[in-house]
Amino acid sequence: MDNNKIENYSDNEEYEENDVDEFEDANDINLPQDMTLERAVEEAQMAINFFFNNQFDKAKNLMNPYHTVSVYHSLGHSVFLFLEAILTFEQTSIISASKALKQSLVVCNRFRKRNTIGESLGKMVKRTNYDQFTEEEAHAELCHAECLLLKSMLTFMEDETLSSFIKAGIKIRSCYNSYKDCHQILKKKPWDKDSNKLHFESGVKMGIGTFNLMISMLPSRVIKLLEFIGFSGNKQLGLDDLHKGYQMDGLRQILCIMTLLGYNLIVMHVLSHREGDVRICEEILEKQLQKYPEGVWFLFFKGRLEFMKGNLDASLQWYTKSWKSQSVWPQFHHICFWEMLWVHCLKCEWREALVHSSHLIQESRWSKSLYSYQKACIMIMIKDELTQAEIDEVNRLMKDVPKYKQRIAGKSLPMEKFAVKKSERYFTQGQQLTVPVLELMFLWNLFKVLKNNNVANNIYKLVQKELTTLNANASPSKYDTDNRALILLIKGACLRHMGRLLLALECFEAVISLQKEIVEDNYLVPYAIVELALIEWQNGKKEKAVLALEDAKKNYTGYSLESRLHFRIHTALTEFKAELKS
Repeated sequence: MDNNKIENYSDNEEYEENDVDEFEDANDINLPQDMTLERAVEEAQMAINFFFNNQFDKAKNLMNPYHTVSVYHSLGHSVFLFLEAILTFEQTSIISASKALKQSLVVCNRFRKRNTIGESLGKMVKRTNYDQFTEEEAHAELCHAECLLLKSMLTFMEDETLSSFIKAGIKIRSCYNSYKDCHQILKKKPWDKDSNKLHFESGVKMGIGTFNLMISMLPSRVIKLLEFIGFSGNKQLGLDDLHKGYQMDGLRQILCIMTLLGYNLIVMHVLSHREGDVRICEEILEKQLQKYPEGVWFLFFKGRLEFMKGNLDASLQWYTKSWKSQSVWPQFHHICFWEMLWVHCLKCEWREALVHSSHLIQESRWSKSLYSYQKACIMIMIKDELTQAEIDEVNRLMKDVPKYKQRIAGKSLPMEKFAVKKSERYFTQGQQLTVPVLELMFLWNLFKVLKNNNVANNIYKLVQKELTTLNANASPSKYDTDNRALILLIKGACLRHMGRLLLALECFEAVISLQKEIVEDNYLVPYAIVELALIEWQNGKKEKAVLALEDAKKNYTGYSLESRLHFRIHTALTEFKAELKS
């Protein structure tokens, strides 16, 4: 492998000035003669196997000796520090990961194709000769793209200012351009070794596929802006690439697998009215659990799969097995606790849910504001059973919600902003809220699980009880209409997922009819319109469904969690319009 310095970066890159200078001495380290590309890939695959078998220290130790001189060792070393940073949210971990990724970019640049000033300027008027890349240069280009993607994600966490947001966007654009270059290399370069091409191709499929998939899910106004600056996204092409990468026995196969599982079991569940592809997830998990029977990630995804299928007891067993499978990263336990909290809520096991919510407040750094609100909401669901000390705790938790609110790029997180408004409402309404946990479950799109009738019946009974209480209230407050509309929205969502569409339709129409009387919860009406549109589509009134979605998209603005709903509207409209065309 040629380890000469790159003298000029290619024209599609933008770097912070200190990205290179800090590690300039690393360029002078000679790569050992026996560290070939093939050995680097082989050791990277070994590290992956260690990692997914929960042998995290072995994985890190394998990467460390050559992390300043080999692109794959450097990337692997950075990935482990990056995962630690996003799991812990500790500032020292974020700084360490950022420093490692800067060094990785330097290492990658030493092996990427050299550009003289003339060649760099020449790219404006002539095509790059992608067939002239060596195999080492091709793999360095791919690792460079992956480093940029990780660095851009970490930039959001480093200081949470608007300038960091812009820097992250610039890095993502550079990453996207690098992946496009890699795609051209794959198409045009003759390869000396099939194994080198296989590992490279699996990485290109993963990168291009993920970009296509994620960009395609953004609201249309964002997509138009991205297309203007050179991005594009095609959902089906993205999924096809990821499936091809999954079928290849390449180094990035595992990344294609994780992306497919994350998309189908989490992203689709939260941002779409549809279910994810359960069949492909079952196929993947069966194979991976045979290979990594104690692997924390695949045990977690197995729990998520059972959760999506409505098998709540089975999901609890898998989540428990997942968090107990390792103790090196206790922060991963918090992801499982979050899931288990909602499983217990769906089972109306409020005391069990409180155990997990308490763990999150005490141990996790992700969002103390939201964790405080969630715990208070769960306690409100059993307010008749609370001691005076517990009632005092609810009040304290609600007061804490605004205190812990975060700002990223100068803006509050939408879900935290929602929680702050509701905590203020709690005190305005005489220290009470209407079915607050069910409201959160609806907003997280957890009602999809209500296809399991046993689960649905318990939730439905709670809704009916609250509606009866509200109707019997002799002294309604100024928020009476808001509370009634909320209960009707949740009741309609329950009925829709239970398959009782006509009754659900009546509930959503009732919510919409109350919009002029709603004081504060303006989000209820556009959310009800979207739910109504999904029923109209299901009933075969397809044009009416599209018109309703367009109405919710264009005629309502400035309400809580607007962006969250726009993701769902975009997903539904894209699918519905495609079906109407065909």
